Amino acid sequence: MKAELVEIPGYVAGTWTIDPLHSDIGFTVRHLMVSKVRGRFGSVEGTIVTGDDPLDSSVTASIDLASIDTGIAKRDEHVRSADYLDVAAYPTMSYRSTGLRPDGGDFVLDGELTLRGLTRPVPLKLEIGGFGPDPFREDDPFKGARAGFTATGEISRLEFGVGDTVKVPGGGGLGLGEKIQIVLEIQAALRTD
Repeated sequence: MKAELVEIPGYVAGTWTIDPLHSDIGFTVRHLMVSKVRGRFGSVEGTIVTGDDPLDSSVTASIDLASIDTGIAKRDEHVRSADYLDVAAYPTMSYRSTGLRPDGGDFVLDGELTLRGLTRPVPLKLEIGGFGPDPFREDDPFKGARAGFTATGEISRLEFGVGDTVKVPGGGGLGLGEKIQIVLEIQAALRTD
């Protein structure tokens, strides 16, 4: 049974390539229970397939973990180490959708995230930014129609074996928060081949 869908203005069915130059893979994690640290990954690639029925759409994506950037090079090197992401053994993390369902005026993208060799279900709240032409990029390989998406969610770093469970002295919580907030701003280009 198909659910009633909201109108998606300008919707285009097709196969799209994620444009890494106009996409942002960001995250936030609590540090020492008093503040949050933000970071991003600078290298992403993937494919989005928008079906004739939007609920038949799918996405696959891969992120180069060495491209992490928290604004502090020394911290980035530590996060790349075996203490956290273990980039030498696991250079990428990947996401593969398993379904799409309506959620009010937006959607939930169900899928599986693989990080450090472990795969876990990770649903993402999905907002469709829109579909339209790119009149400024006639000479770029992504010329043609563009689509924009915002996806948000959270993962437990401990479920993926990332980091430790050292606690803040004096009965505080974890020195590095368990939950990592994810914000994905994705622009994709319609394939014409």
